Amino acid sequence: MITASTTAGDAGSQPRSTRQADWELDFYSRPILEKDGKKRWELLIISTPEINSSDCFRFAKLCPASEVNSTWLAAALREAVAEAEDQGWKPPQRLRAWRTAMRTMVQRAAAELLLEVVPSRRTYALLDWLDERERTVYPKEEGFMAGPLALPPSPVETPPLPLPEAVRGDAWTWAGLPVGSLKEAGEWPLGFNGLVPVPPSLEADLQVPGLRLFSRTRALALAGWLGGLEPVRLRVSALQLVLDAGQDDSWLVSDLSEQEAEQISAALDASCLNLHGLQFIAVQSSPESERFEGFWMLRDQPQQ
Repeated sequence: MITASTTAGDAGSQPRSTRQADWELDFYSRPILEKDGKKRWELLIISTPEINSSDCFRFAKLCPASEVNSTWLAAALREAVAEAEDQGWKPPQRLRAWRTAMRTMVQRAAAELLLEVVPSRRTYALLDWLDERERTVYPKEEGFMAGPLALPPSPVETPPLPLPEAVRGDAWTWAGLPVGSLKEAGEWPLGFNGLVPVPPSLEADLQVPGLRLFSRTRALALAGWLGGLEPVRLRVSALQLVLDAGQDDSWLVSDLSEQEAEQISAALDASCLNLHGLQFIAVQSSPESERFEGFWMLRDQPQQ
């Protein structure tokens, strides 16, 4: 049952590195042909913004097609770290990269800088930036390949795996939280969490759909395990509630009745249309608890 319930500033005033955030990275070809007939390659890096801040570090660098390798990427990462420090940012603790095809190359390059790579689709800021560039930047470039592009082969879908025992709660409910409440999530009593900025244009009374998990004795441990899965989005497949996570993982949360599947599907579809795909997962010890042992804001985006 459904229940209601920018750009970095002037570094001159910050001579030392004072801010830190995870980085989201994409190193891949773009829909532009260079004069030699090869596709343009580009590295994009953006820091993960906090819930109530548009302040983030951005780095973009073109790569010759003949130099697409981990050596070039490692050198570019060093350049990005130096530029970030000039703007008052500490080196990131983690890099999130969402393309399976580039996993090995990114990991090799990051290892040279002792940076941890997290294969994950929780790269919402990066996907927004990439979408913006595909609409406003690439079409203006000489050699832009207009028209629909051939998509890469889709991976063979496999049935979602049952959630690990450590991530199963005692019970769950489907719920809704108002946008206005989510905008204040940074002030809530939270344990593990993954908060993302809420678009300021969204009306405060719109309901964001989500999943509430309860465990009276293991809520904190459950939240820790769930965070390690890198939750990305919730979706309904047939009569199952599925959690997409990590780079290409899918987990079965619960079987659904036909009525539950219809209601949850409708709520998620409405979120995609009206809420930029916003969703959430909450972990609590009980429905009455005011503390969240875990709380993740999720987004359903086309490239995921």
